[in-house]
Amino acid sequence: MAARPVWKGQIRLSLVSIPVELYSATKSSARISFRQIHEPSGKPVRYQKTVPGIGPVDTDDIVKGYEYEKDKYLLIDPEDVDEIKLETKKTLELVQFVDACEIPPIYFNKPYYLVPTDDLAEDAYRVVRDALRASKMTGLGQMTMRGKEYLVAVRPCGDGLLLETLHYDDEIREAEPLFSDIEDTKADEELLDVATSLIERKTSKFKPDVFKDNYTEALRDLIARKTKSRSTKRVETEGSSERSGGGDNVIDLMAALKKSLEKTEGGKKGAPSRSSKSSSAKKPTTSSSRRKKSA
Repeated sequence: MAARPVWKGQIRLSLVSIPVELYSATKSSARISFRQIHEPSGKPVRYQKTVPGIGPVDTDDIVKGYEYEKDKYLLIDPEDVDEIKLETKKTLELVQFVDACEIPPIYFNKPYYLVPTDDLAEDAYRVVRDALRASKMTGLGQMTMRGKEYLVAVRPCGDGLLLETLHYDDEIREAEPLFSDIEDTKADEELLDVATSLIERKTSKFKPDVFKDNYTEALRDLIARKTKSRSTKRVETEGSSERSGGGDNVIDLMAALKKSLEKTEGGKKGAPSRSSKSSSAKKPTTSSSRRKKSA
């Protein structure tokens, strides 16, 4: 399946704007993931949002809470947060350039490939790439993606450009409190010479393909052996309801209706009042309407 861009817009250098697309440079599919299965029933484990003493709760009844003191929260409606979300700006302006080695590695967060959208954009794209390569500089700017503003660095990578999101300064923890107990004395000269010699002996160019994820490889071997073995326990889930979620939604809705009915019958004394009739006639909120509302 072809890769999908996570962002589309333009990169701007002064008066020059270049249409580009952004693609994730890492693959989550490279790692093996597991689902939790309830062994007695063979069904996947799911998680519900619950409240102690109440049980499962409706998504529409959940608001954001900011803990300003221990166990004390400011309640903030999700709509208030949505109102201040930054609109997705379609322009990434390179406002500053720094030496490629000047940014400490601790600031780098996630890499993306920055690609020109078409042949017309490619000419200007190559000019920016070659200028950064010749000057050995990295361009800095800010871009908005998924409602958040990111500090980013853009630099040459092979035939293209690599964009890396950076941590903001206030996100970096100070190292000094953690290193303060380490003595600032010089190492033994003889030991230092031996260590330096070992480093020089093992110095070579960086070749990432030399390093393998041994744990993942072992997992793949284990899965291959278990797949071939007839003694391996197997379960089969209901594919259609798993994909659509329809079966569980019906069950969840039925359980909610029964619970509401039990509460109504338990609190009834004689004939229901006009207000109780009108409240019970309200249309229940289904999961599909919740999704539309949240969207």
